Amino acid sequence: MSDATRSSSATRLASIRDRVEQGMDRREFVRTLVTGGYAVGMAHFLGVEDFLAADDDEVPVVTALVRSDPDDPWSLEERTEYVPADWYAAVQKAIELNDRLSRVAFTGYLGSAVVPKSYDDGGAAVSVGVSGDLDSVRETIGELGDGVSLDLRSVLEVDAVEDNSDHYEPRMVESVTASRVPAGIACETPSSLATLGPALFDPEDEQEYFVTAEHAFEEQDDVAGASLSLPVSSEEPVELGPVRSAYPVEDVAAIEPNGELSPSTWIDAPEPVRVRGQLTRWGLADLIARDENLEKVGALTGHTTGRVQGFDAVTCFTDDFCRRGQIRWGGEMDLTDGDSGSVSYYSDPEGEAEDVLVAGFNNARTWWPGQSYVWGVAAYRVTEQYGYHF
Repeated sequence: MSDATRSSSATRLASIRDRVEQGMDRREFVRTLVTGGYAVGMAHFLGVEDFLAADDDEVPVVTALVRSDPDDPWSLEERTEYVPADWYAAVQKAIELNDRLSRVAFTGYLGSAVVPKSYDDGGAAVSVGVSGDLDSVRETIGELGDGVSLDLRSVLEVDAVEDNSDHYEPRMVESVTASRVPAGIACETPSSLATLGPALFDPEDEQEYFVTAEHAFEEQDDVAGASLSLPVSSEEPVELGPVRSAYPVEDVAAIEPNGELSPSTWIDAPEPVRVRGQLTRWGLADLIARDENLEKVGALTGHTTGRVQGFDAVTCFTDDFCRRGQIRWGGEMDLTDGDSGSVSYYSDPEGEAEDVLVAGFNNARTWWPGQSYVWGVAAYRVTEQYGYHF
């Protein structure tokens, strides 16, 4: 980002801060932030105190929703961090461009993602997957991409994915010895194998659910009510419960416990970890800016790690609709059939040694030339759309 843009961001922030210090009510504060070029979501979630605590060249963002009490799923608190104002402005502009590209849906558009650059760089890019000639796409985008770096990648063929799950043995529990079932192990639908995710909570009715990938039930005439079971290596499978709600676009199925077993916030990693909350959109942006990795535990490939490659991604490769609010991370070898339903996560820097924050669900991987990543819906997208949280 240019020095002139950096100076403009700092001047605008200083002006708003001066007006806050002179006294204004919350409604005027929110309106001032929005008209000053900052996201309405940030303005509504953050308070005047957060804004005043920032340096002149910084802005506060909510990076995570974290339980103050690990045993109380309803004790969620927002975690605030301070980021460079110029970086924030660039990422926000990239988010808006990415949304516009997906809604224009020009010929050849297959998907896109927001890719923040480092804090020192202060910029952001939008990675766009297209079919066809790149020059013609650049002409089509035209002024839409003004001021934001575009990384155009041609995808010439999108064929059927090759299933390599036969190379792996499913991770199953040896016996049922506890009432709570950890995540990261195999679960079964009437037609396929998937991975069990950690407990998903619905604050509206204060209910906890088992969760896995909706597409694991794709051969069922009616996903709602279909049964999910727990395969046990030394015993017969144990029924976990029926599907209460299914979301095919996000590829998430919430299963209501039948009373015998309950979902757990623990993931069966090599060193077991406990879910303490989840990352927000800006939490993911922060990880990309710092070149951080996510982790996952799948029922087939087990524990893997990989760099976060993009957020707020739109994926239109596989269906006659586009999936929004996606994460791209890792590589194509980090996922195979049977790993769907697992979650990607990041160690909580402010929690106990075993605490992690969920980034999102893992639903598929690339199989087309030139790109390599795992993709799936972000936790923040599921929360925004349906209210569930980890």
